[in-house]
Amino acid sequence: MSGSVKRNAYAAILAGGSGTRMGNSEKPKQFLMLGSKPVLVHTVEKFCLAGSFDEVIVLCPEAWLRQTRDLLRKYSPAFADEVTVIAGGATRNDTVMAAVRYVEGRCESVADAVLVTHDAVRPFVSQRIIEENIEAARAHGACDTVFPATDTIVESRDAGTISAIPNRSVLYQGQTPQSFNLAKLKELMLGLTEDEKSILTDACKIFVLRGEKVALVRGDSSNMKITYPQDMRLASALLEG
Repeated sequence: MSGSVKRNAYAAILAGGSGTRMGNSEKPKQFLMLGSKPVLVHTVEKFCLAGSFDEVIVLCPEAWLRQTRDLLRKYSPAFADEVTVIAGGATRNDTVMAAVRYVEGRCESVADAVLVTHDAVRPFVSQRIIEENIEAARAHGACDTVFPATDTIVESRDAGTISAIPNRSVLYQGQTPQSFNLAKLKELMLGLTEDEKSILTDACKIFVLRGEKVALVRGDSSNMKITYPQDMRLASALLEG
């Protein structure tokens, strides 16, 4: 963590997902064990070890607040006291806004504060990606972590036939972190209409919709998102490797 040096950078680990696509509706996927620790703990430790943040914040369902704090104390005692656990919202946008409001009350200067948002279920994010996100958010106001598309992408408007095959050379797979100037992010999110809120579930897309440039940070094929049971098997193999 940052110690006495104020960097005006904050990490928000978004841990609001459910476990339904993992076939486990009782336990959100970020709390499943990966090796000797829950997925969430692996992810949180990456941001604590970066030493680039004034605070690392985990946003989880309100019903899981106590369990999240307990898991951090049990599996990551060295960092547990350095991590703040707060309730997220009903949607991803609501959760990001909860992070914005929390950081707003903690930072010395909202105008140049940086918020790095990351999926709790991407435990293999690298230190390079984290650092480049902070740098890009400071320089450009917003950035997204992406990886060049390797497969041909097919578009279908009716879910039955091909509508178009876009040029793969200009396509990228979106990952996280997504990182922002805090003041700009808040301004754009508060300006969303109710209709926009219902369809815009990605903070970078909000910037694009408003004509704001979003810089690209090159991701990594190992920066995978754990969503399905087969992803856990792959993650276990990556961890062992």
